Amino acid sequence: MLTAMFLAALILITVRSQETEETITYTQCTDGYEWDPVRQRCKDIDECEIVPDACKGGMKCVNHYGGYLCLPRTAQIIVNEREEAAAESTSGRNNVIRRTPADPQRAPPNPTHQIQCAAGYEQSDHNVCQDIDECATGTHNCRADQVCVNLRGSFSCQCPPGYQKRGDQCVDIDECTLPPYCHHRCVNTPGSYYCQCNAGFQLASNNHTCVDINECDANNPCAQQCYNILGSFICQCNPGFELSSDRINCEDTDECRTSSYICQYQCVNEPGKFSCVCPEGYQVVGGRTCQDINECETTNECREDEICWNYHGGFRCYPRNPCQEPYVLTSENRCVCPVSNAICRELPYSVVYKYMSIRSDRTVPSDIFQIQATTIYPNTINTFRIKSGNENGEFYLRQTSAVSAMLVLVKSLSGPREHIVDLEMLTVNSLNYRTSSVLRLTIIVGPYAF
Repeated sequence: MLTAMFLAALILITVRSQETEETITYTQCTDGYEWDPVRQRCKDIDECEIVPDACKGGMKCVNHYGGYLCLPRTAQIIVNEREEAAAESTSGRNNVIRRTPADPQRAPPNPTHQIQCAAGYEQSDHNVCQDIDECATGTHNCRADQVCVNLRGSFSCQCPPGYQKRGDQCVDIDECTLPPYCHHRCVNTPGSYYCQCNAGFQLASNNHTCVDINECDANNPCAQQCYNILGSFICQCNPGFELSSDRINCEDTDECRTSSYICQYQCVNEPGKFSCVCPEGYQVVGGRTCQDINECETTNECREDEICWNYHGGFRCYPRNPCQEPYVLTSENRCVCPVSNAICRELPYSVVYKYMSIRSDRTVPSDIFQIQATTIYPNTINTFRIKSGNENGEFYLRQTSAVSAMLVLVKSLSGPREHIVDLEMLTVNSLNYRTSSVLRLTIIVGPYAF
């Protein structure tokens, strides 16, 4: 292989005869060589010295003729100095090297002389190079936790069973990361492993499989009734009792703890029974359900100039005359801006006040209020929009006909809370007459979802 590398570096070779001298002509040094002005020939470049960090991943850099190799640090390299010199001599152009058939490099070695063996070999009694068994002679450098294996010209440091080689060290093989050896759990140990079972199981005789333990037959742990299941057991109690927190003993049944839906609001446990209670503003109906109390009918605390509005869980007082200048009250909840007032030309013609209540955390989307024109004029077009009160995008106004629209709740609201939303209806006719009216809707969100 090395000779093939040297020949690959030659640019031009001319062979005249095997019986006469050979002529090799080249003009310059090829890749991997540089001109030596002192020796007047090409010499090999040691890339391992000049290339920064030539090899990665813990490999070692080994220079060779015209290049370099990245090999494991344990690799043994045999270098033939004659071939190296020949490689340096044949790596250029326009220089001439002449060899004759009597070149001593081609002559067979004299068996009567001492021979030079490569690393890992030694001269035998028959004057040949034979392998040195470094493992037998103790000249290896294997660690105490490694096993030495002799190779031709070298040796290898291997790891004992249950270990694997990483770099020049032996590390434990984690058998638990390999295809499952154990039925339930695997515990890795240095060079080996063992199996464990989950609670309620025990190892079978093969030390790999797990079998169920019948706790009810072995030692009944339950206070009353015991049922064996795979890998465990369950205890049950007689009627009128329930399992305690330790799941073994039995105690009196707490009906309020058995279900969070037994009462609509709150359950109060009593000896042998339970009762449901409701928050302020509600009363118990049917033993479990909470119903809103209409305080405006029972305990109306509003003044004479106020109206009482009941909502889920309470009530509020609003002024009977909500109109503000320049509007005047024309009916119980309708304010009109007189046409005679110049200011009214830039304002909506009328403002109607409405109140409604909804439960907290209502499902969305949900239609909650319809706005409709009270007077219909011919040859007019009505459009609807949310003028104010929807800064957080909780509502959407969907037009359902030429004279009506539906207010839709699109984001769930939690109470107690009050929203004031202005819904505007703009009316335009063919003569470019336009007017508008506003419905000011006060939405009271109750504190509970019932």
